[in-house]
Amino acid sequence: MTGQGDGRPAHTGGGGHLERRLGVSDAVVIGAGSMIGAGVFVSWAPAAEAAGTGLLIGLAIAALVAFCNASSSAQLAAIHPESGGTYVYARYQLGPFWGHLAGWGFVVGKTASCAAMALTVGAYLAPAHDRLVAVAAIVAIAAINIGGLSRTVFVTRILLIVSLAALATVVVSGWSAPDVDIARLTPIDAGVFDVLRAAGFMFFAFAGYARIATLGEEVKDPETTIPRAIPLALGAVLVVYAIVAVTTLAAVPTQFLAAADAPLRLVVDAGRFDGLGPFVSVGVGIAALGVLLNLIPGVSRTTLAMARRRELPGWFAHVDEARSLPLRAEFAVAAVVIVLIVVIDLRDAIGLSGVAILSYYAITNASTFTLDAAQRRWPRWIAIVGLIGCVVLVVSLPVSAVVTGLGVLAVGVVVRLLVDQWGTRSRSDDNAA
Repeated sequence: MTGQGDGRPAHTGGGGHLERRLGVSDAVVIGAGSMIGAGVFVSWAPAAEAAGTGLLIGLAIAALVAFCNASSSAQLAAIHPESGGTYVYARYQLGPFWGHLAGWGFVVGKTASCAAMALTVGAYLAPAHDRLVAVAAIVAIAAINIGGLSRTVFVTRILLIVSLAALATVVVSGWSAPDVDIARLTPIDAGVFDVLRAAGFMFFAFAGYARIATLGEEVKDPETTIPRAIPLALGAVLVVYAIVAVTTLAAVPTQFLAAADAPLRLVVDAGRFDGLGPFVSVGVGIAALGVLLNLIPGVSRTTLAMARRRELPGWFAHVDEARSLPLRAEFAVAAVVIVLIVVIDLRDAIGLSGVAILSYYAITNASTFTLDAAQRRWPRWIAIVGLIGCVVLVVSLPVSAVVTGLGVLAVGVVVRLLVDQWGTRSRSDDNAA
């Protein structure tokens, strides 16, 4: 099924076109800038706890799954050039139920990601008051979004530079440590399941890679540019992460990494340039706030779209005319994030996000199965590997995260059924009247 003749309006580009001004290098920068954010500063701790030095293998597995997911997203985005991601793609390729499940998975996963990003700000800037700082960060970002400020390509470049500068500081400081020892990377005595759990946590550090797949209207020659940009961006990010991983494991024993909420600060403190620790903390804070500047509006827009289709309560479908913003959805998302900050810790937030987002991308890969040969840009086996990888990483995460994540996804299905039933009853009452 390709979506033809399904009652969908033809994509005519009405309302203007985005300018095709981005080349391959631009798309790579945008993709890398969407990935290298706060996630890379916190994922090492739960990954080290799961697999010790085996997190290096987990990092490679996470990158492979991310590549498969991004490839599937790019193929679907070319066929369905609409905003909404897999929420839209799955509706056309698999049916409304799977579209709803993908949309709800996105909302849940990215809401948990928002909580994790805010808690990261607190862990690095004020560990003694991390939750208070996290709540303040969400309030500030909500206020900024209501004011109409958005994250542009220029801002993405600046945030990428800040993040890379902070990571470079970590690497230099780590290798200046008096007891740094590359021998700490061996032996890798973690089991297969431990390595897969580490991969599930490290997957969080690649969040944002699908941003490249949504650039179809902004890049020159998208049919060539996007397929080239995805592996280049992921490859560049993997190299950066590998350097940071080797440095971190060589500079700090894994048992200390596993117990830290701000693991890369430990690396800086272990070296001769420990005075640069505050610079790294501020860099992490800026990177995390930049991620939040995109995440919260993204979640609220998906909530708005689902409410308009009566898959969430219609109350969220309201758009404030004065600001032209879905304020109800914005406030609701911010409120839920604040509740999560109060009731769960950073690792739980990463685990919950992983379960929901990996489920979302499992549906993305399944949607790609329905494409015919003429619509494929990558071999079908890539989507198969992506689907299997998503499922395996989900079940490898902590049991509490899996149970909570799948339970919340089930709640979304129930809400859809209730809203649909309520809408059917209301229409019946109107007809009877």
